[in-house]
Amino acid sequence: MGQKVQPIGFRTGIRLPWQSTWFAPKASYGQMLVEDQRIRKYVDDKFNRQPPFAAVSKVEIARTRNEVKVTLHTARPGMVIGPRGAEVDKLRQDLEQLIDRQVTVNVMEIKEPALDARLAGEAIAEQMKKRVAFRRAMKQQCELSMQAGAKGVKIICSGRLGGAEMARKETQMEGSIPLHTIDADVDYASVGAVTTYGVIGIKVWIYKGKFGAQEEQQQDQGARRTLHKPRAARRMARTAAPRQEAPRSQERSSQKPETENKQS
Repeated sequence: MGQKVQPIGFRTGIRLPWQSTWFAPKASYGQMLVEDQRIRKYVDDKFNRQPPFAAVSKVEIARTRNEVKVTLHTARPGMVIGPRGAEVDKLRQDLEQLIDRQVTVNVMEIKEPALDARLAGEAIAEQMKKRVAFRRAMKQQCELSMQAGAKGVKIICSGRLGGAEMARKETQMEGSIPLHTIDADVDYASVGAVTTYGVIGIKVWIYKGKFGAQEEQQQDQGARRTLHKPRAARRMARTAAPRQEAPRSQERSSQKPETENKQS
């Protein structure tokens, strides 16, 4: 039997933060845990299971003594915020009624949806509901993620694929996915596609590179720009400096008439 570890849980506390950040005594721990689950289920039902589909990937919850801070990571922040923030205010009121606590809602934008495992899985699930060929959907999503900058993608679909009588499993993979390397930034999600012939399970792994590699690249690029700045400044100074040939030409032109007078 193979021992599989959930990639996000494997890195939580070492490279990744907790999605729920709070402390509670033993008496109230269970109540707060149930409240977190209610918040996540309500957000998922409202924004991912009915129109308008706002593509909410992750919900982070942080608690203080007086309030609960809910942060939504979404690829379509405009749909979550609404016109003049009307949708956010309505969501805040609904969550306050749900858990009977003071709630503040923040919205964070996901700049590259193709690099988010949950959004990639949801995209494949939507295609399967529309009876698109599962191999085609898996391959297209792999290509989109690789074009967006991923270093490795792995997608597994299992169930009654194509409406077959016998359930089976299909795998599509591109690049490399180092699951045992804790420094590797591997995003994982498991999504269920509810079709007419049953539920199809979709698992997505996306390897984005090592943690901090993008920051190091940005710092290197910034250092290179600062190194090249003096040269650019010198070139600009050379091009902007006025030429001093005009006075010499004026002196020559003023000397010519004197020589002509002497000859005459």
